[in-house]
Amino acid sequence: MRERRSGRVLVADDEEGVRSFLAESLERDDHEVVAVADGAAALAAAREEPFDVVITDLKMPKLDGMSVVRTLRTEQPDVELIVLTAFGDVSTAVEAMKLGVFDYLQKPVSSPAAVRELVKGALGRRDLLAVPADAPAVRSTLTFGAPSMAPVVAALAKVAKSGATVLLQGESGTGKEVAARALHDTSPRADKPFVAINCAVLTEHLLESELFGHEKGAFTGAHAQRRGRIELADGGTFFLDEVGELKASLQAKLLRVLEERSFERLGGSQLVEVDVRWVAATHRDLRAMVREGTFREDLYHRLAVFPIRLPPLRERREDIVPLARALVADLAHAAGRAPPRLDAALEARLREETWPGNVRELRNALERAMILADGDVLGSEHLWLEPPSTDVAPPGEVRAGAIDAAGPAAVKGGSLADLERQTIESTLREVDGNRRAAAAKLGIGLRTLYDKLKKYGIR
Repeated sequence: MRERRSGRVLVADDEEGVRSFLAESLERDDHEVVAVADGAAALAAAREEPFDVVITDLKMPKLDGMSVVRTLRTEQPDVELIVLTAFGDVSTAVEAMKLGVFDYLQKPVSSPAAVRELVKGALGRRDLLAVPADAPAVRSTLTFGAPSMAPVVAALAKVAKSGATVLLQGESGTGKEVAARALHDTSPRADKPFVAINCAVLTEHLLESELFGHEKGAFTGAHAQRRGRIELADGGTFFLDEVGELKASLQAKLLRVLEERSFERLGGSQLVEVDVRWVAATHRDLRAMVREGTFREDLYHRLAVFPIRLPPLRERREDIVPLARALVADLAHAAGRAPPRLDAALEARLREETWPGNVRELRNALERAMILADGDVLGSEHLWLEPPSTDVAPPGEVRAGAIDAAGPAAVKGGSLADLERQTIESTLREVDGNRRAAAAKLGIGLRTLYDKLKKYGIR
C-alpha cells in the first residue's frame, strides 16, 4: 500500500514548464504529484487511482479541461478541482466554479506560495465536507476538571438524549466541533451519519449547492443529480460550523428547512424530507447580530433552542496541563514516536499563559515545542509562543505588545529594557493595577509579569 503523504494531486497541462512548476511547488509540502499533458491522460490517471485534488488547464489537446471537470464531478464527486485559465477565459473558469470547482488560477502562474495555499485550502474543504458516516468516535480533547466545565458536561449529557437543536457558542479554538461530535456519539443517532460543513470557507453559491444539492440541468454543466450534505445527514446529525457567516438569502432557506424539515434541491420542485438533528456553532455574538440586522431573529431562536457556552482556557486553568498532556500524546502518536514528558517549569508556564487562541493555540505551541526539543522532555525553554502581532518589526523598532526582552538594546534613543518597563507601567495604569488584566493585555503569563515587576522594581 502506498505510504500516505500530505495529499495526492493530479496536474494536467500541455505546457511542460507549467507542469514542472506546479509539481515542484507542491512537492515542497510533501504532496504526491502526478503530471500529465492532456485531458484524456488526466481522466485515465484519475480512474486508475483517485486523487485528492486535480489541477487542470482549460485548453488542452485530446480532451479539454471543462470535459475533465464535468466527468470527474460526476464520477468522483468528492475530488477537489482547480482550473488553470488564461486571461481571456476567466468567464469559462467562473462557469467551471458553478460545477463545484474549488477555485481557479490565472496564467501565468508565478507564485509557488499561492499554488500551495490554494491546494491547502482545497484539501481543507475536502476534510470539512467529507466526513464518513462510519467514522470512529473522535477522541475528545476537552478535559473536564475545571469547575467552569461542570455545567457544560451536564448540559451535553442531557441534551444528547433529545433531538433538540443545539447552539454551541464560544471563542475560536474552544472545542465546539469536538463538543458537536461528542453530542452525536452519545446520542441515539450515533450509528447514523455525522456531517459537518463550515459556512465560512465556501462562497455563497458553492455553500448553497453543498447544503441542498442540485437536479440535473439546474445550471450549465449540471449533468447529473447531486444530493446535498443535508440530505446525506438524514437520520443523523448535521453540524453547521461558523453559522454566523451565513448570507441573508441562505439564512432564509435554512430557516425553512428547520421549520418544515424539507427542502428542494437547486433546480428542482420536489420536496426532499429529512430527519436531522441540528447542531450549530459560532464565535460571534448572534444576539448582537440580530440587533444589528445582520442575522435573522427567527433563525436565531430556531438555532438557540438549547444554547451551550464553551468557556475559554483562561477560565478553566485547571484543565490546561491535563489537556496539554493529552495533546502531546496525540501529536506523538501521529508522528510515530513515544510521547515526551512535560517538566514542572513548562507546566507552570502553560498554566500562566492566557491562550487567546485556546485549544488550537495550545496545540500549535506544543507541536513547536516537540520540534525544538531534542530529548524526551519538554521544558519551558522549548515553549515558543506567537507574538500578539504577526507583523515583522523593522530594524530598531519593537512590535507593539511583544515585550519579552532578553537584555538592553538600543531602541529609538533608549534601551529595550526601558521601553519594556514603560510599557508595563502604562498598562498597569490602564487597568487600575489589576495584574491579571495587565498580563492578558500585554500578551504574557502572570508569573512572567511578576518576574518583570521584580526585575524593574515596579510596585
